[in-house]
Amino acid sequence: MPARTHDLPTRTRDSSSQCFPANNPGETFWQTTQHKLHDHRSTEQLPEHSDIVIVGAGYAGVSTAYHLVKDHGDVNKSIAILEARGACSGATGRNGGHARPDFYGHIPTYVDRAGARAGAEIAEFEINNLRALKKIIEQEKIDCDFTLTRSIDVWCNAEAAEKAKCVYDRMVAEGFEYMDDVVFYNGDNVEGICGVKGAKACASFTAGTMWPYKFIMHLVELIVDAGVNLQTNTPVTSVTADPEGGFIVETPRGKMHAGKVVYANNAYVSGVLPQYKKNIVPCKGICCRITVPDGVTAPLLNNSYINRTEDNVLSYLIPRADGSIVVGGAAAVFRKHEDQWYDNVDDSILIDSAKDYYNDYMQKTYSGWEDTGAKIDKIWSGVMGYSYDSNPHIGNVPGGNDQYILAGFNGHGMPVIWLSSKELAKMIIQDIPFEQTSMPRLFQTSQFRIDRALNGKTEDGDILGSGKFPATKP
Repeated sequence: MPARTHDLPTRTRDSSSQCFPANNPGETFWQTTQHKLHDHRSTEQLPEHSDIVIVGAGYAGVSTAYHLVKDHGDVNKSIAILEARGACSGATGRNGGHARPDFYGHIPTYVDRAGARAGAEIAEFEINNLRALKKIIEQEKIDCDFTLTRSIDVWCNAEAAEKAKCVYDRMVAEGFEYMDDVVFYNGDNVEGICGVKGAKACASFTAGTMWPYKFIMHLVELIVDAGVNLQTNTPVTSVTADPEGGFIVETPRGKMHAGKVVYANNAYVSGVLPQYKKNIVPCKGICCRITVPDGVTAPLLNNSYINRTEDNVLSYLIPRADGSIVVGGAAAVFRKHEDQWYDNVDDSILIDSAKDYYNDYMQKTYSGWEDTGAKIDKIWSGVMGYSYDSNPHIGNVPGGNDQYILAGFNGHGMPVIWLSSKELAKMIIQDIPFEQTSMPRLFQTSQFRIDRALNGKTEDGDILGSGKFPATKP
């Protein structure tokens, strides 16, 4: 089914406009072959009413629908998903395929802000999320190249390596049991252990890699078969309270009525919830696939990586079974060019200042790759939702009964969303508060967090201020 671009309003981003996806996203490796339901519409017209309307058909929206259907199907609620473009056309279908929990990257910041237990909650939740992903992929027999592996953190700057060892020691001293899975290496053998030229320290722990688009689209098939009404190429332009109860959801294709609304549109959430404008900001990133010429055998990489160069440029990398490499990041390269990435929703074009960074990346970075002829096969950009304080916003929208948000993943949604959506589904169906879920306390959206961002200076937030972007994790 061709994309229905005639249904989409013209959407450009400036300081006064609303926040909506660009009409023409660039092609990614993951979506070279689009799924048959990519531009699916379950019914020719919008349903007049759905008990639950989900805004966004990416990882967050589709997972929430899956849990509503599979975990609470006996409640018999009608569900509709409205997606501005094709299913999984946003950040999930444009990321690096890295399901990597945060063991110590940003956890010390959370510990400093809210105490050791609050920091540990996040790490433990993300580790459990990885296990749950493995379980559901096996249970539903999802063909998405999922691999449980070791992820290798690498520091090539001596000072950064020393700081990393201090962080590691601090996390061990906190007594966090999950740190038993981490092995830290420094000394003369580091380069030989990780294979990265000039490495001064490295650490490893359990993580996962996958084909994210295939994972989500398999879930889309399951929920559509279960009766969820999917309406792609149908951007939600406004949601207003109906005086008679529920909500009026407006789109360029008409209006529909919703009993409850779930905002799962991540970077674009302020387009319909303007109070989140400074809380969740669209920020572009860059990612690419690297291949070697036919007939060339490159050294085997069994692990995923986070590499930090001597000048502290961070890249995340996964090896694929077909011999190719997916790598992205390089935020430090384009950080100073704010107009190219900050508050920018145009994923149809690359980030100009970083588009050439990954040329010869494997040859420059990994021992044994010098003569492989490895080169970029495809490169793309994606739009992530970065929050003011680096935590996602999940739960009841403050002051909005029967409205829920699951957004603001800071380029780190893969290790967070699956279990978060499961717990949010429980909140929606059982009408329980956030505190009765298993989600980390720092994930809860609140008026306090909203006001702090609205009243604070942009440079004081984590995106531009204390260093969450460039990301410490992919």
